[in-house]
Amino acid sequence: MEFTENHRYFTSREFALSALDRKVFISLYQPMVGAISAALYLLLYHQFAEEYAGYSTLEPQRKLLLGLGLELNAAGRQTAIDAASRLEAVGLMQVYRNHNPLTEESIYEYVLLKPLSSAEFFSNVHLTLLLRDKLGKSALVELREGFAAQQPPELARFVNREEATMPFYEMFRISSGPMDPELELGWAESATAKERKSAFQPQERIRHGDMLLRFPRGSANRGFVERLNRAPESMAQLNYLAYKFNLEVPEICRLLDEDGIFHANGTLLWDELQNRANLMYRQDRKRDEERERFLARGEIRQPLEAHDQGTANASLQLDIPERFEGDVTVATYNEMLRREPYTRMLERYFPGAVPDQFVNIFERIDINYKLPEPVINVLIHYVFSLSRAQRLTKSFVDSIASNMLAKGIDTLDKAVMYIREQEKLNESLERKRKGEEPARVGTSSYGAGRNTRRKPAMSVVKDTGPAQEVTPEELEKMLELARELKDKS
Repeated sequence: MEFTENHRYFTSREFALSALDRKVFISLYQPMVGAISAALYLLLYHQFAEEYAGYSTLEPQRKLLLGLGLELNAAGRQTAIDAASRLEAVGLMQVYRNHNPLTEESIYEYVLLKPLSSAEFFSNVHLTLLLRDKLGKSALVELREGFAAQQPPELARFVNREEATMPFYEMFRISSGPMDPELELGWAESATAKERKSAFQPQERIRHGDMLLRFPRGSANRGFVERLNRAPESMAQLNYLAYKFNLEVPEICRLLDEDGIFHANGTLLWDELQNRANLMYRQDRKRDEERERFLARGEIRQPLEAHDQGTANASLQLDIPERFEGDVTVATYNEMLRREPYTRMLERYFPGAVPDQFVNIFERIDINYKLPEPVINVLIHYVFSLSRAQRLTKSFVDSIASNMLAKGIDTLDKAVMYIREQEKLNESLERKRKGEEPARVGTSSYGAGRNTRRKPAMSVVKDTGPAQEVTPEELEKMLELARELKDKS
C-alpha cells in the first residue's frame, strides 16, 4: 500500500521534445517499452505546458491511472508500476520517493529524461540488441538508415574542405576582471532550489539497494537500515563517510550492523559511526603499509597512484602552493579546500603514503576538537606552506588548532582570515628580526645610539689604594665580634 492512487506525485523535465525526438521515441523506444509505457511517458510530459521546463503541480496518482484507462485496484496499480519500470530500464525516466517524517506522507517524483539521438541510440549496445530482439535485424538496419539524409552525390568530386568561419574566441576576448556582481546575485536568487552536483561532491557509491543485498536479514539493525531510503540526509552522510575514509558497501554494512550505531528512533549516531569508520581506515592503512613493505622486500614496485588535481569567495582565496602550480587553478584549489575531506587533502601533499605522524595529528583535530573539514584543510594548507620545515611538529600544529578553536573559527572564510593575520604577524616579526641585526653588528657609535636603547652609565667604586695588612690583635677582635653576632642570631 505504499503506491496507491491516493499518493500524490509531480513530474519534472528540463527539455522539450522536437520533431526528431518524437520520431526517435515512436520508432525506436515505443517498440521496446510498449504502448502503455509510451502513453505514460507522454502523459507525464504534458503535465505542464510544452514551452516550459521545470516542475508540475502536486496531483493524486488517480489522475495517472485514469489517464491511462486503468482500474483503481491492485491490477491497475501493478500495470502502472510495470509501465514505469520499462521506462526506467531504457533510460527515459527516474523515480524518486520524497518522505515527510512529520506527516508520514510519501510523494512520488517522476523525472523525465530526453530520448537519445539516433546516433547515440545505435552506439548503445544494450538498446540496439533489445530493439533487434523486438523487431528483427532487417527492420533494425532499415530504421538506422532512415534517420540520416544522405549527402548529395555531387560533393564526391570536391576533395578539399576548409573552414571559412572564424571561431568566436579568436575574435573576442573576455576581460579577466570580475563579472557583474548584481548579475551574479540575480542568478543566485532566481536559481532553482535543486542544487547541481558539484565536481567535488562525493559520488553516490553507497546505494540503498546494494546495502540491503549485503546486510544480514537476521540483524537487529535490519529494520533501521531498511528505513534509510526515506532519510536522504542519512544516505548523504554515509556516502560522504565512504568517500572520506575510502570505504565500500560491505564495510559500511559491517559498521551499521554493530551495536550502538542507531538511536532508539532509528537515526544514526553520527559521531560514533565516524569514530568506528576512522578506526577501520587506520587498520586499512596499516595493512597497506605492511603489504608495501612486503612487496618492497621482494623488489616489486607498484606504480604510484596519480592524484586528481573545485567556488569560494574571490576576495578570500588562498594562493596555490608551489607543489600544485601548473596542475590546478586558484579557483579549483580553493574549491578543493571547501569540499574535500581532510584525509583526501592530506594525501595530495605526499607522493606516496601519508606519514603516521601527520595522520595522528589531524585525526585528533578532527575527532577530538571537531573542527569542520574546510577549517582543517586551511590548516593543512598553512602548515605545509611554511618555509621553516622544522616547525612542523605536533605541538606547533596543535597550538594553531587550539587557537582556532578558542577563537570560534568554524567556516572556511574565517579560517582564511585567521591564516592571513598569522602570515602578516610572521612577516612583521621577520622584518623586525632583520632590522635588529645591523644594530648589533654596527661599528658606528652614532648608528648604535640611534637604533638601540642603552642603559645609563653607573658609577663604580674602584679599589685603587695600597693594600693594608691585618695584625693578629685586629684579626682576633673581628673573630670575637663574629661569634657574638652568631650567638645573638
